[in-house]
Amino acid sequence: MILLGSVIMALGIDIFLIPNKIAAGGLSGIGTVLFYLYNLPVGMTVLVMNIPLFLVSWKVLGTSFGVKTLFATIALSLAIDGLAFIPAVTDDLFLSVLFGGALVGAGLGIIFKRDATTGGTDLAAAIIHKYIPFLSISHLLLIIDAMVVIMAALVFRQYELALYASVTIFITARVIDFIVVGINYTKAAYVISLQSDRISSRLLTELSRGVTELKGRGMYTGMDRPVLMCVLRSRDIPHMKKIVQEEDPEAFIFISDVREVLGEGFSYEPER
Repeated sequence: MILLGSVIMALGIDIFLIPNKIAAGGLSGIGTVLFYLYNLPVGMTVLVMNIPLFLVSWKVLGTSFGVKTLFATIALSLAIDGLAFIPAVTDDLFLSVLFGGALVGAGLGIIFKRDATTGGTDLAAAIIHKYIPFLSISHLLLIIDAMVVIMAALVFRQYELALYASVTIFITARVIDFIVVGINYTKAAYVISLQSDRISSRLLTELSRGVTELKGRGMYTGMDRPVLMCVLRSRDIPHMKKIVQEEDPEAFIFISDVREVLGEGFSYEPER
């Protein structure tokens, strides 16, 4: 499935985004800029830029990024260059944004569901977050993507491309959400585990989401058990499951849809 996701991503990048100079954030966006400046293959550029990120991540974050992420990164890089022979489908920017963003989002969603990422800016954001913890990983990703989009607009001197790239990023994010957990984007996760301290610590640091401990009691055993409650974005669900399973394979997890969330980290619109 990781290989399939990588191929789908590569198709979106090769036949829609690169031919139309749409640098929609991430290392692939930087690779697109370098391709037009120096004719460097995008896939190989992405792979080379990932090498120092993996080395730093190994030292700073340990092996938490996993073998699956390493495989996905290599697979995506090879797929981008391997499918580069396919001609562009259209030169219409709107269609390229729509279908390119959807394919990249679908591929990433499949990869995320396998508890992996494609490295790149995900690793960069995690490294920066380690040293600047008051900036969440999601905010850091937004900042990095914005910098790539602005850089591309300055290099290509076509500033409307920045707007198209921004729309591509938005479409990609929405498709990822749909692939990972469906239409509902916000979830409430409840975890019953005797390792609640370790699990909550990792949820706080790795996902930058608040965790509340509730008091629970197993009526069959008569034992008191802590219950962790965490409201989080749908894209964080695979990471949350991974943390819980690593800390306590016997933990009980249930996840429910949240219709509306008001408060820090989520949308809030005051009444007028």
